[in-house]
Amino acid sequence: MGRVIAIDYGKKRTGIAVSDPLQMIAGGLATVAAHEIIPFLKKYTEENEVELILLGEPRQMNYLYSENMDRVRQFHNLLHKSIPDIEIRYVDERFTSVLAHRAMLEGGLKRQKRRDKALVDEISATIILQSWLESRNIKRVTN
Repeated sequence: MGRVIAIDYGKKRTGIAVSDPLQMIAGGLATVAAHEIIPFLKKYTEENEVELILLGEPRQMNYLYSENMDRVRQFHNLLHKSIPDIEIRYVDERFTSVLAHRAMLEGGLKRQKRRDKALVDEISATIILQSWLESRNIKRVTN
């Protein structure tokens, strides 16, 4: 069983999270400059068995795509061309930044650390991945 990667893609930075090999627990992997993300992922997937990539799908509260969706689609196409053997799925990323800030606050991080946008992006990717893992496990149990 391969790992699952979740990506919170942004114009400047991209947060990345990865599951354990058993696909039970999500952990933050890195935050990478947007222009370095493809080489980073190619290297990671060459060195690790990755089964699936989850890409945060930016939507507004009314379920319409946000303005960032065009960039995410372009990134999806480039990623698929660069790593064609790994499936890529979109996952709703609404509320992940809010949840990331809440987790940082509840975790006792100082104000300066909570302003670290790179950390917020990585935590957001971790939330995307952990939510997906949990929802998949719930579906398995109820079926």
